Amino acid sequence: MAQAGAPPETPGIRPGRLKVFLGAAPGVGKTYRMLDEGWRRALRGTDVVVAYAECHHRPHTEEMLEGLEVLPRLRHDHGGPESTGLDLAAVLARRPAVALIDELAHTNVPGTGNAKRWQDVEELLAAGIDVMTTVNIQHLESLSDVVEKITGVPQRETVPDDVVRRAHQIELVDMAPEALRRRMAHGNIYAPEKIDAALSHYFRVGNLTALRELALLWLAERVDETLQRYRAEHGIGGVWETRERVVVALTGGPEGDTLIRRAARIAARSSGGDLLAVHVTRSDGLAGASPAALAGQRRLVESLGGTYHTVVGDQVPAALLEFARAENATQLVVGVSRRGWPARVLAARGVGDSVVEMSGDIDVHIVTHERAGRGRGLSVPGRGLSRVRRICGPAAGLLLPLLLTATLRAGAVAEAVALNLTSEALLFLVAVVGVACIGGVASALLASLTASLLLNYYFIPPTGRFTIHGANNILALVVFALVAVTVAAVVDRSLRLSRRAASATAAAETLSSLAGGVLRGEQDVPDLLERTRRTFGMESAELRPRSRDRDRERDRDRESATATVRDGAGRAPAEEIRTPIGEDAELVLRGRALPSSDRRVLAAFAAHLTAAVERARLARAAAEIEPVRAADRMRTALLAAVSHDLRTPLASGWAAVSSLRSREVDFSPEDREELLATADESMAKLNRLVDNLLDMSRLQAGALTLSLRPTALVEVLPLALDSLPEAPECEVAAPDLERAPDVLADPPLLERVLANLVANAARHSPPGRPVTVAASVLASRVELRVVDRGPGLRPADRERAFEPFQRLGDTDNTTGLGLGLALSRGLTEAMGGTLTPEDTPGGGLTMVVSLPAAPVRTTSGR
Repeated sequence: MAQAGAPPETPGIRPGRLKVFLGAAPGVGKTYRMLDEGWRRALRGTDVVVAYAECHHRPHTEEMLEGLEVLPRLRHDHGGPESTGLDLAAVLARRPAVALIDELAHTNVPGTGNAKRWQDVEELLAAGIDVMTTVNIQHLESLSDVVEKITGVPQRETVPDDVVRRAHQIELVDMAPEALRRRMAHGNIYAPEKIDAALSHYFRVGNLTALRELALLWLAERVDETLQRYRAEHGIGGVWETRERVVVALTGGPEGDTLIRRAARIAARSSGGDLLAVHVTRSDGLAGASPAALAGQRRLVESLGGTYHTVVGDQVPAALLEFARAENATQLVVGVSRRGWPARVLAARGVGDSVVEMSGDIDVHIVTHERAGRGRGLSVPGRGLSRVRRICGPAAGLLLPLLLTATLRAGAVAEAVALNLTSEALLFLVAVVGVACIGGVASALLASLTASLLLNYYFIPPTGRFTIHGANNILALVVFALVAVTVAAVVDRSLRLSRRAASATAAAETLSSLAGGVLRGEQDVPDLLERTRRTFGMESAELRPRSRDRDRERDRDRESATATVRDGAGRAPAEEIRTPIGEDAELVLRGRALPSSDRRVLAAFAAHLTAAVERARLARAAAEIEPVRAADRMRTALLAAVSHDLRTPLASGWAAVSSLRSREVDFSPEDREELLATADESMAKLNRLVDNLLDMSRLQAGALTLSLRPTALVEVLPLALDSLPEAPECEVAAPDLERAPDVLADPPLLERVLANLVANAARHSPPGRPVTVAASVLASRVELRVVDRGPGLRPADRERAFEPFQRLGDTDNTTGLGLGLALSRGLTEAMGGTLTPEDTPGGGLTMVVSLPAAPVRTTSGR
């Protein structure tokens, strides 16, 4: 099927307009409505022709054709019933203003230019001809599988949704299911002999109701797209409450599930309401939301029939409302702030308050939850600093101003450099900035206070007292304090952002490395445990069952339940960190304490470990089941093969013996001899088949008895050829066989192998092209080659040829169980040899039997 796309426009011609009459099911009146619209336009003077209309022998629909110009159909006879279709060339030659074309999704008759009718319609539109057409909802490509699940009827003719979506107008031709069934019962849709079956199957009330809902919803989505496009083209930013759309704001916090379910209940109260979840992430990428929590909330939203979105914005309230207005949302759900009352009193107002003030015509729901007021409080300056810096910062805030004062008061400095008050204040400012870099804002405030006092006492006249004379001195001190605090705050913020950026980068690199390991196939549990231990710098990483029962723990499978990785030192663990792995196990890390940011990354490792443990469990289960499945496949194939391939010799032998025992027919000696020969041949064939089956079963059970001894090929090959029921055309390289050393083999088994290989080669060799048997020596092994000139085997089929009950490429599948090659390889490998296929130069297949050469006996003399 050609891909749907915009029809190619003819230069200088306005593209035609498409009007689609959409129905939920056959018989709702689409064709009648299309012809009625054609009549209405024709009465207004429009040039209208009926290019194709399928009335299905409905009298009222056929009456609508009277008076309209109907173009002849294209007829095609392809050896069966004559078929008719749209004559595209005739419509293009006629060039009407409007063409009426029924059944848009219909397949064209063979031999025409386009495969589908919608492709013909696109050519007419490109030529500037307006088209009115009909289509049922089940023929839309995106809904065909849904309709098949509802009705049980597969849809073989579909039209791409985009073709219908591009229509200038879509008119729904609707009818209640009960009314449609009455039309069917009155014989207005199908022939009388089809009415009962249709009413019992496709035209059931439930089916028709579901199809009607599909049509209404699909058309509603198309109308919504048109409305959104109109609003965008005309710059309309206000909310039009044509449909309830509920947006829920997610932060990644634990209250997310409560908000989602509350928003889903609000959306469900209005028929056709939409649920949209949105998370606002900061543009610098440093937001602290848990990816695992957001992923879980996304799954919850999608399970409730909603959609999940992520937007970027530094101002969360503005970003939320901008998204809501863009989606024409009518309601917005946000949670009560998790901040405590000190933060709400002293800090800026929360997201909820800002959203309510800025919402305008969008209804805002502030939903309470169990985490309300129990979250983070005020931001503590320097909270992210290390312990050493928290101690050194205040000490530097006291000592650096004192050291600077002592230095400036020293006589040598005063004589070398004549400093005024401004220079001295700037030096103190540098010291305060240095303290801010060490200890943050709190230390900078202490340093600013200390420097201000020292500057006032020692350097601002009158010195030696805490007094200030002059407005300039007062202004200098105030500016000094403001600049010191501002610079310290900026430096502190930049340091915190730098640390967060470094932490986020490290987490991203770690997760990227983990993803790379997954793609490279590093999926086993020990590798992931070692990677986890090294990534987080822990002393050991252990995967163990959650149960504390010692007996159960000892009975657990060690590979799946317990695996421990320790560092080389083997130090005693300082702290244990436990993370659930699936339902029965947990990951235990021993070592340092992990910060919350590392715990979020640990959650990703735990998820991969969970998947790895589950894969290991499934792999063991599959390994345990595989022998049973293989035996079951073998048993099934054996039964199928035996039922097919043993039937012929059994039937032949039974018929021959029954004929000989019959007293009603007096057979001549020649006929009696022929029947005896048939019975003997059938019994011999049965004996060979049973021997093959027994040998194959012994091979698979490992119960085959071998008697390996030096064996001459020149002695075994004639016996193998004599054992075949029909002497094949065979060329034996006798000198090669005579020169070849003895092989270490079991002579009867080697005879069976050679007989099977020669028979298989003869079966595939064309007449007049005999099978060739040759031998050669390679190192300490002897290679025997059985060469045919048949069609050969593709490389992909060569290993399949050695599977039991396979007869690849056989022209006669009436005899044999397909065990010849499988048994030959099994017997050869049991004797310590190999059987491999090779291409025959010039065409054909060569089977190479490689066996170890027998040790040469040496005689010692005096």
